[in-house]
Amino acid sequence: MAKKTKFHFNQETLSFEKIEMTFVKVVKYVALHLFTGLGLGVIAFFVISSVLPSPLEKSLRKENAELKNNYAILDRRISGMNGIMADLQQRDNNLYRVIFQTDPIDRSLRHSNVIKEYDKIDNMSNSRLIDYAIDKANDVAKQIYVQSKSYDELFLLSKKQEEKLQCLPAIQPVMNKDLSRVASGYGYRNDPVYHTTRFHAGMDFTAPTGTDIYATGNGKIDFAGWRQGYGNCVIINHGFDYETLYGHLSTISVREGQKVTRGEIIGLVGSTGKSTGPHLHYEVHFRGQIQDPRNFYFLDLTPEEYDRMISLSENSGQVFD
Repeated sequence: MAKKTKFHFNQETLSFEKIEMTFVKVVKYVALHLFTGLGLGVIAFFVISSVLPSPLEKSLRKENAELKNNYAILDRRISGMNGIMADLQQRDNNLYRVIFQTDPIDRSLRHSNVIKEYDKIDNMSNSRLIDYAIDKANDVAKQIYVQSKSYDELFLLSKKQEEKLQCLPAIQPVMNKDLSRVASGYGYRNDPVYHTTRFHAGMDFTAPTGTDIYATGNGKIDFAGWRQGYGNCVIINHGFDYETLYGHLSTISVREGQKVTRGEIIGLVGSTGKSTGPHLHYEVHFRGQIQDPRNFYFLDLTPEEYDRMISLSENSGQVFD
């Protein structure tokens, strides 16, 4: 087959001229098309690469998405745990520690020393996600540790509270079911000897000589003997800063250093010392301060009986000592 002859139109001569294809022209022609094709290929590659990720990039992106999703789930779980811990801490401070009369735990002691601020999880790098998860987990771990120690402390306090309840003065010191033996209460009263108004530091219970006197709470006998003004006197140290005093006894049935329990007989009613008739003078002290004994009969009296006791103890007549 004969090779086709190519012509081009010469505008100057207005005629067709034959195109001579030399070797150099062929090389130039091939090189031009070759470089043009390569250039377009490279441009197309980068354009496609920027739009369509490679398989490796696809795999890495998928892995990152799964990691962030897992971290988001973990974050929600830790936040849920924090909510539960916050509820436990509130009950601990505002209920349990109030009941046992102990100080609440400060928030700064419950949480990690350094609380970092983080961006949203979606904007975090993997390293920051790891730091974020570790910090939150450490904070929860500290809260759990502190709360566990708090419960240990509350358990010991509950054991001590049980002992305290046994030691607190909580009954009347003589048998007085009908409250007929309340003679005079705590406060300013007329002195039967000096006939002046003075402060009466306890309660007087009238009873026949020889009537049993009971320890009003568990404790140890700190004093058993004669005391000016009180005659034969017994003082019980109940611990927990409480003491009770029993005066004008006819007989003392305990000795110093002896341990006694609530309801145990410690002596008999009499009229020794500064006294105008058989009765028991009873005092309650807390941290060295005299207390109103009528507030310490809660195991003995119903609310109605307590109201009657208040009325009877307000008697402003003469006391017996």
